[in-house]
Amino acid sequence: MKRNDVDAIRRAIRGKDRELVRLLNERARLSVEMGRVKASAGIGVFDPVQERRVLDDIAALNEGPLSAEALEKLWCEIFSSSRALQAPLRVACLGPEGSFAHLAARERFGKSAGLLPQVTIGAVFDAVEKSRSDLGVVPLENSVEGPVRTTLERLIATPLAIRAEIFLRVSHCLLSKAAGRRIRRVYSHPQALAQCRQWLARHLPLAAAVETESTSAAALQARGDRHGAAIASRLAAEMYGLPVVEAGIEDHPGNTTRFIVIGAGANAPTGRDKTSVLFSTQHRPGALHAALAPFAAAGINLLRIESHPARDRMWQYQFFVDFEGHAEDRAVKDCLRKLKRKTAFLKVLGAYPREAGPS
Repeated sequence: MKRNDVDAIRRAIRGKDRELVRLLNERARLSVEMGRVKASAGIGVFDPVQERRVLDDIAALNEGPLSAEALEKLWCEIFSSSRALQAPLRVACLGPEGSFAHLAARERFGKSAGLLPQVTIGAVFDAVEKSRSDLGVVPLENSVEGPVRTTLERLIATPLAIRAEIFLRVSHCLLSKAAGRRIRRVYSHPQALAQCRQWLARHLPLAAAVETESTSAAALQARGDRHGAAIASRLAAEMYGLPVVEAGIEDHPGNTTRFIVIGAGANAPTGRDKTSVLFSTQHRPGALHAALAPFAAAGINLLRIESHPARDRMWQYQFFVDFEGHAEDRAVKDCLRKLKRKTAFLKVLGAYPREAGPS
């Protein structure tokens, strides 16, 4: 390619850049106007249903060469800056900065959101319930280790709803200023320790596992321990000045964590939704089978069912169920009415757009 060709292409790109800046600012001005309308109507700035519709429209319009994933990441930042123009959005997440919950929140809400790292999962719920934050991001389940019990327990009592879900591919790194045999303690969140169990048994069999509230809290602990190491993200290594001793130490390469966005309010149906419910049954034979029968009769696909011990009743269980459809869909409403008659307790935790990821 000749130098003149390069210059010509660069001039064409500069022209497109000018056009993009003009169009983005036109869009931003419309977002500001939308913010005024929302404020007068008492509507929040976070609307996962509308954002999903926009992303679906963008994917349908896309003729390449950009991938749908690349466009979605670009629009995530457009959404983020648009929300910030309408009103500041405060999002609590399990911290400190550099935790996987922090990464999930940043991926979902972009760089213009105000992220508020919290010490524990319970503190995230508290921040949103007490209006110190507009939304919260907490881990719900991992593809390898299953549900996060603390989150399930808080969902039972909270007045908040699940507003959205986020799937994050989790790759763990061993971070330490020590090396090899000098590592005596490995800090991390219980789920991260479990997800790297086999690797630790092979490479650090004598090191003690020390549980922390989050992976980034583990990095902070390891930074002050000359015989300590942390299992955390590569971002945490950069943020807290810890060398990466080994990357990708998770036992299963497809390791994925599902996070949920919690907040007040409810979502309208999109046509591609997921609903999460919690119920308990009478303590008698066949009670669970009877409770699930309305789903089968209505042809509603169950995506997940988890049992959780009832804290106040020994040897009795509560069940968390995810299924396709929206709580306001006619067939789903009818199913939930029948389910309520067959259960001792029923709570709809939220209905929200179903994202791509493991079901």
